[in-house]
Amino acid sequence: MKSIIAAILSFFILLNAVSFSSAFTGPRLSVAPTTTASNTSLNMVFGKRKTAAQKAEEEERAAMYWQGEWVCKDCGYIYDRSECAGMFFEEQGAGFRCPQCSGPRRRYAKKVGDVVGTTLDGGDAPILIFSFGGVIATIIFGIWAVDNL
Repeated sequence: MKSIIAAILSFFILLNAVSFSSAFTGPRLSVAPTTTASNTSLNMVFGKRKTAAQKAEEEERAAMYWQGEWVCKDCGYIYDRSECAGMFFEEQGAGFRCPQCSGPRRRYAKKVGDVVGTTLDGGDAPILIFSFGGVIATIIFGIWAVDNL
């Protein structure tokens, strides 16, 4: 039995060695790097310049939102608009997750100086209140059921 297993194993090892060696070897092409001199100057423009009205509108929109930083309470990640499609944190939908730890949006809090404040939607208090309320209701129902059924 051991000799059959050894033969099958050696067959697969030999098969893999042959397939890997033939897959990565082949004709090599050498291409000499070419350089060309250019007399033109590099002029790159990314998008159009904003008009004064567009700049004023953007500043007005930015004034509606928190100017400080939003910090994830779980991992300490600081929300960066440039990484999130240029959206303010308040514009993110309910399904937004922390890019670093996948924590929910409700785990973010405003950072004022070195102090992290309250979250946007009340934090964990509503979840804890309803959880404890559910436990108490279950216990009361259990006592009632034992006495009356």
